Amino acid sequence: MQIPEIIGAGLIVIGAGLGIGKIGGSAMEAIARQPEASGKIQTAMIIAAALIEGIGFAALFAK
Repeated sequence: MQIPEIIGAGLIVIGAGLGIGKIGGSAMEAIARQPEASGKIQTAMIIAAALIEGIGFAALFAK
């Protein structure tokens, strides 16, 4: 890998990590406000995190 590719890969990983962290934090706030909806919130959080992770992996391996 060359330097620009390494920098790009690092930015992808940081972006995906920030996105998943934001989703997790928002889900915890939502569950704290409405505990009875925790199942639906948790399901939506897991799906969104998986989609972000998938996009991150796809971007890492794309040339």
